[in-house]
Amino acid sequence: MNIHTENAAQTTGQPKEVVDLLLRLGKGVPSLALTALESSELGLTLGEVAARTQKYGKNLVAHTKPPHWWVQLVKAFITPFTLILILIGATAFITDVLLAGGDRDWTKVVLLSTMIILSGTLRFWQEFRSQKEAQKLKALIQNKALVTRKEWGDEGKDLKREINVSELVPGDIVHLSAGDMVPADLRLIASDDFFVSQSSLTGESVPVEKFAEPLTLDERAEAKKDISTNNPLDLNTLCFLGTNVANGYATGVVVTTGDRTYFGTLAQNIAGERPATSFDKGVNKTSWILIYFMLVMVPLVFLMNGFTKHDWHEAFFFALAVAVGLTPEMLPLIVTTNLAKGAISMSKKKVIVKKLNAIQNFGAMDIFCTDKTGTITENRVVLVRYLDTKGDESESVLRMAYLNSFFQTGLKNLIDQAVVESMEEKYAGDDERSYRKIDEVPFDFTRRRMSVVVEKEERIFICKGAVEEILKHCTSIEMGGKIVPIDSLTQQEATEMTRNLNSDGLRVVAVAYKKVPVEKKIYSVEDENELVLAGYIGFLDPPKESAKEAIKLLEAHGIQVKIITGDNEVVTARVCKDVELAGGTILLGSDIAVLTDEELAEKVETTTIFAKIEPMQKARIILALKSKGHTVGFMGDGINDAPAMRAADVGVSVDTAVDVAKEAADIILMKNDLHVLDSGVIEGRLVFGNILKYIKMTSSSNFGNMLSVLAASAFLPFLPMLPVQILIQNLLYDFSQISIPWDRMDEDFLKTPRKWEAGGITRFMFSIGPVSSLFDIVTFLVLWFVFAANVPEAQSFFQTGWFIEGLVSQTLIIHMIRTQKIPFIQSRATWPVIATTILIVSAGIIIPFTSIGASVGLTPLPMSYFFILIAILFDYALLTQIAKMLYIRKFKIWL
Repeated sequence: MNIHTENAAQTTGQPKEVVDLLLRLGKGVPSLALTALESSELGLTLGEVAARTQKYGKNLVAHTKPPHWWVQLVKAFITPFTLILILIGATAFITDVLLAGGDRDWTKVVLLSTMIILSGTLRFWQEFRSQKEAQKLKALIQNKALVTRKEWGDEGKDLKREINVSELVPGDIVHLSAGDMVPADLRLIASDDFFVSQSSLTGESVPVEKFAEPLTLDERAEAKKDISTNNPLDLNTLCFLGTNVANGYATGVVVTTGDRTYFGTLAQNIAGERPATSFDKGVNKTSWILIYFMLVMVPLVFLMNGFTKHDWHEAFFFALAVAVGLTPEMLPLIVTTNLAKGAISMSKKKVIVKKLNAIQNFGAMDIFCTDKTGTITENRVVLVRYLDTKGDESESVLRMAYLNSFFQTGLKNLIDQAVVESMEEKYAGDDERSYRKIDEVPFDFTRRRMSVVVEKEERIFICKGAVEEILKHCTSIEMGGKIVPIDSLTQQEATEMTRNLNSDGLRVVAVAYKKVPVEKKIYSVEDENELVLAGYIGFLDPPKESAKEAIKLLEAHGIQVKIITGDNEVVTARVCKDVELAGGTILLGSDIAVLTDEELAEKVETTTIFAKIEPMQKARIILALKSKGHTVGFMGDGINDAPAMRAADVGVSVDTAVDVAKEAADIILMKNDLHVLDSGVIEGRLVFGNILKYIKMTSSSNFGNMLSVLAASAFLPFLPMLPVQILIQNLLYDFSQISIPWDRMDEDFLKTPRKWEAGGITRFMFSIGPVSSLFDIVTFLVLWFVFAANVPEAQSFFQTGWFIEGLVSQTLIIHMIRTQKIPFIQSRATWPVIATTILIVSAGIIIPFTSIGASVGLTPLPMSYFFILIAILFDYALLTQIAKMLYIRKFKIWL
């Protein structure tokens, strides 16, 4: 190993022997790679695959591995709220047990430990289950690789087969074409116009051409490449895991897999927590708002009770108990449970969530952009017309289109499939056997055409593609069996014929050709000139029967659908009209090219159809919509859709998409249907709504309790509630919240996109919290004046009265806050929520009558108190409903 290779190893982070192998194979001829890896162009046998899998492991990188269960267990207990409880519990243990001498009291320690264990264990169990479920869901989305392997008993004949990329081993022979993700680090052994986008590894924005044969000294000098380079990334014969094919096709042999790849090494170095999303930041901000209030209010409670009751020891523990009562320790659990439950529910509706926190953006989405093919239309292209330049049916045009589609090995699309199927149906597919393929110029999304060179009695260059692109490169036209120069009249006729076919809903592809000399062996884009226009082929992709209904459903749920397509405006407008998608002005790619970002932002909101759009223009449209404050989703299934999917708030793809699109997606639909999308959006809003319920319930309730404690501390000659009583009350209230993820949301809430607004939480807390505090004070006055619980000897009665009222009111208010309607009458919770409510209310009323209640200072209350309590709760619910209506009237929102 020389010093240069050692430096390269330090640069890439890969083992030295791997870098040495890549450099040696990359600089050598293709046969060297096959020999070194003990493989052949026919691939490996199944026995060799099994042995290498055992030696090298699966083709998986480090960051895809879930954390160990004990790591999740520890993290489940490391939250701001749990740490506060642990601190308070440790303080209680020191003062009540270690320093208490013979009068040890384990009550507070046991209760706090129970709350900590309950919160942490439930969170761990839910996250552990979520991780397992997420792995199952991800297993449904598998990137594939087309591989050649020797099969036992097949007499050495090669067999191409798609397998999961995780099953690749060094020595496998992999075939790549446009739209594929490179599945491992490869050494190319064959290529044709092969370009790879490796910006994710090197930062190069322009795709790099890759070759099977190493560049000569002159070629490297012309390309400004250093022949002495010792960085594998600089070699044009190597492809790396994580990059994607932009154009052409190639065959390569796998050199390294998994963690030994360059990408795998990077993954090990950068593996860790993902960046916080706006949703994460919103939840964290709310958490810290509550903590800040607690840090201010708890010392005030301590000082007020210390000065008024003159028992600083008891005041200290009361303040600590208040701190516990104000701590929403179930917040992480509720959020995690909601997201996990939502992901599982969405998977049952054929919507796979790759990133849990994308659920919130999915529900907040108010604009959805998509291509028309496969989403609005059937994605079932049928060849219905094959015409010469005069508009008459022509078998000659059909045969040329067939030869072009049959012999190409690049990115075969639905059009190619339709041409091949139509020809084979008519002529049994015998025509290709008499032709020999010489070369091809693969399709790319910039040229929008592809060419093949075939030979029979003479050699012919056949090109098909977008009409306007083909016309640019034609100098002649075949008319009535004669070839004549193209003039302005024939160009106008061609344009008019295309427009007429488009207006019938047909997609039109032009077919052109030229005869070429037999001496030439290699052809390129430069040969696509001086062509003869032969005619046109027309395809029909009918709209889906469900598209019209699905679009109306999305619009009813506040989501505007926009079409962004590379197809022409006439066909697109016809399809949109058929599904009753609002038309208006159509913005073309050529129009967008001359607009500034500011000008584009002004147009995108009022435009529904974007036609003849290039890949990077799709991303510009998405960014322009986002700049206007919209939450934008983009659905794509092709390599040209990846930039827009990454730019969108929510990238959506389908299971049949190319690898690049699936890799860029946050959400994957198992069925390409807008109905499936709509059901996923509704589930996303349901999840977000249930999280908001808990946060708003907890924040308003905690703020009201702060005010109540301050008021009681100011005038009572004793503590309004013992620390242990507060702990029991808080434990029961926490339990009542566990069922919230299984609640439903009102239809009105689900109809509108919802965004995260941390400021709205604070506003809600200040508006609704004082209502609960008001009725706490009413309860204080009733206990003080009606039941004469106004002396230290009667403090147990007072404390029990507030314990019951506080617990029952907080539990019942769940039903007030969960809906903007009248609870129980216009909107009812699900049975899990009702069941936990009944259970906790019953427990709160019964405990004072038990020995457990007596042991913590609670006492049985007379029946007359409960009659008054019912009146207080009724008035509380009534005033909360009035406050709710006023709040909605002023702020136009509830949850």
